[in-house]
Amino acid sequence: MKDMTQGNPIKLILMFTIPLLIGNMFQQLYNMADTLIVGRTIGVNALAAVGSTGSILFFVIGFAQGLTAGLSIITAQRFGAKDIAGVRKSVGTSIWISLIFSIFLTIVSVIFTRPVLVMMNTPAEILEDAYSYLIVINWGVGAAVLFNLLANLLRALGDSRTPLFFLMLSSILNIVLDLLFILVFKMGLGGVGLATVVSQLFSCLLCLIYIHKKVPLLQFKNADWSIDWKFIRQHMWVGFPMGFQASIIAIGAIILQITLNGLGATAVAAYTAAQKIDMLATMPMSSFGITMATFTAQNFGANRIDRIRLGVKQCIWLSGSFSIAVGLLVIFAGPAAVSLFVGQGQEELLSLSRLYFLSNGSTYLLLSLLFIYRFTLQGLGQSLIPTVAGIMELIMRVLAAIFLTARIGFLGASLANPLAWLGAVIPLGIAYYLSIKRLSTPVKPVSIPVQA
Repeated sequence: MKDMTQGNPIKLILMFTIPLLIGNMFQQLYNMADTLIVGRTIGVNALAAVGSTGSILFFVIGFAQGLTAGLSIITAQRFGAKDIAGVRKSVGTSIWISLIFSIFLTIVSVIFTRPVLVMMNTPAEILEDAYSYLIVINWGVGAAVLFNLLANLLRALGDSRTPLFFLMLSSILNIVLDLLFILVFKMGLGGVGLATVVSQLFSCLLCLIYIHKKVPLLQFKNADWSIDWKFIRQHMWVGFPMGFQASIIAIGAIILQITLNGLGATAVAAYTAAQKIDMLATMPMSSFGITMATFTAQNFGANRIDRIRLGVKQCIWLSGSFSIAVGLLVIFAGPAAVSLFVGQGQEELLSLSRLYFLSNGSTYLLLSLLFIYRFTLQGLGQSLIPTVAGIMELIMRVLAAIFLTARIGFLGASLANPLAWLGAVIPLGIAYYLSIKRLSTPVKPVSIPVQA
């Protein structure tokens, strides 16, 4: 556990971000290895099949990630306020909410797996592979919800190292199981999905054992499991909008995927491979943002608004500088990295990936600011403006899908992200500076006239 209300903000932010960054980078390296295994052992169509499910998975898993991150915001605020009973009660409430949504998400996602793939005009040559992969993942949604909840609760208490360790072990297991299920048991993409679910269950088990043995703060009493509807509403006020924001963004990604599917399997595979590199490159920016949520929530609970303002300023310099450097790197080196996924003789695919990297890498600074402002506002417990920003992302992606992709093809699809980032960062930036100004303004005492 780490109290982020004391000490040098930039040092605390870096020390919290580094394990988080390593974990997220390791996760993305696993995703790249997973893509490499699929593309090399099963084929380009299988790679396209996995890519065609990405936006659907983001819709479901993204909601789970956003929901659990939002629930843990209240936990971090209680921890910053030194309210130990409130921390335990917050965790109990978060578990109840997560359990209910796990059941709901599993039922809905399983029922609509095939209809959604068909609705998205998934190319016939990859439809069955996409279904066999996605249906297994959807049956295991509960494992994803539980791991994200436990990891976010540990981070809310200032511990970003333990989730990193478990994530690394889980990713290694996932790669081993991928190879086992594909090469030995010949299970195809269904085996890839099963490997993901099993590794997530493994990481959940590790988290539960660690919390039981090493985190006395989270060893509950019976009262901590009691249902307090006021407390539930407080958690839902932050958690549900954060989950909803991810789903809103995912809807735009689904619409964009529909237009990509219309461009053919090569375009889908190019976008999928380039997006893997893109996600790896932008992970540090995302990690800085996630750090700011915990940093802000703890300091907000402790009423240290001055530290929040200083932390945001320092984080913008750090993350912004990195975004410019890594943007240049992916523009020039990205296509070479994509070639690792597809082998020789895929010149059209590599040419398309160059368009993606040029349009996205040149606008990483916008994404850096977006992450910092969004997570800081969420750490303050604000949900309205981040939701509005999510709606703006949806609108911009839909416009790119409907108008730009129809007119300029793959380049139009590649411009969807930069346009979405621009549309979101404007309301987020304005809301942050107005909020921090309001919170920093001292309340003037009310003078009471003295009667003679």
